[in-house]
Amino acid sequence: MTPLTLAKQIAQAAHDKKAENITVLDLRKLSSFTDFFVIASGQSDRQVQAIAYNIEDELRKKGVRVLSSEGHTHGHWILMDYGSVVAHLFFEEDRSFYDLEKLWGDAKKVPLKLK
Repeated sequence: MTPLTLAKQIAQAAHDKKAENITVLDLRKLSSFTDFFVIASGQSDRQVQAIAYNIEDELRKKGVRVLSSEGHTHGHWILMDYGSVVAHLFFEEDRSFYDLEKLWGDAKKVPLKLK
């Protein structure tokens, strides 16, 4: 699976759990540690946790396992490392505070067609 396909599948799995403001940033020309960020928000800590669990479940069905994950306990910022793609799942207020899109402002946004 290509990194772009993986990023889009993570975005779709997040969308399936009603994640909001889903953004995929292309970091291939800006970063040596990953190719894409998937950034999404939830309206509660439980929703953020549910989004993370759905991503893990859907990708596991395709034979893809998360390399590392943190933040599940509190559900305010869950980071899921898939190597070529890193997912950042935020409680909305925390997303505004950390503002990864601004921090990585030179990254191109990948257009998404989510079902």
